Amino acid sequence: MTKVLQIKDLCKTYVVEKRQNNVLKNVTFDVDEGEMVGIMGPSGSGKSTLLYSVSGMDRATSGQVLLEGKDITKLSEKELASVRLNDMGFIFQQMFMMKNLTIMDNILLPAIECEKDDETRKDKVARCEALMRKLGIIEIAGNDINEVSGGQLQRACIARSMMNNPKVLFADEPTGALNRQSSAEVMDEICKLNKEGTTVLMVTHDAKVASRCSRVLYIADGNIQSEYTMPEGLGEKERERALKNWLMDQGW
Repeated sequence: MTKVLQIKDLCKTYVVEKRQNNVLKNVTFDVDEGEMVGIMGPSGSGKSTLLYSVSGMDRATSGQVLLEGKDITKLSEKELASVRLNDMGFIFQQMFMMKNLTIMDNILLPAIECEKDDETRKDKVARCEALMRKLGIIEIAGNDINEVSGGQLQRACIARSMMNNPKVLFADEPTGALNRQSSAEVMDEICKLNKEGTTVLMVTHDAKVASRCSRVLYIADGNIQSEYTMPEGLGEKERERALKNWLMDQGW
């Protein structure tokens, strides 16, 4: 299996009022191509910091992050911005969208900025429309962001994250601001993308959401304490129950 991400001895230290806060301590793990990996842990354990450091949104203090063998921690800010735009997709709990653009224009934006190819705008619009149809939001293409539901807006964020065919999709609490029904719908879409080959690394506090992953990493005190590979052949409720039992063993 091809390793898309290799994280080696990753550390992140913040200095506040001359005091060091070691948020990440020599974190090491791999993510294979096509995997959907969840990151869980208690509040303040370093979950989001880990996701931000791995994706290059925040600079690690030390260690390596290899994206298909290339160490992105060694890149300049300009090079790193290019990698994030062209090779990564992002979904956040807070659904950041440009207020002066329509839903469709927001989704198109990463493709317009993309450096990968010489596609025409017509080609990019066609790809955007295809993604919106796939995610069931084509009917809100011309809407402003304040004219749609939370679930629709998060599906638009998923469409935007996939516009440049990323090597890895990073998700930070992607269902955290949604009700249970919208959460299930959004996770259905993320799981579909994963089944089609998209690699996903996701932070969540929700065991029901994490149970959709193929593997879950448990972080505490700034390091990966354990990991759980989801058994095959279990139904949705059985997967969630099995994961919760394992989380309880970790002290969650």
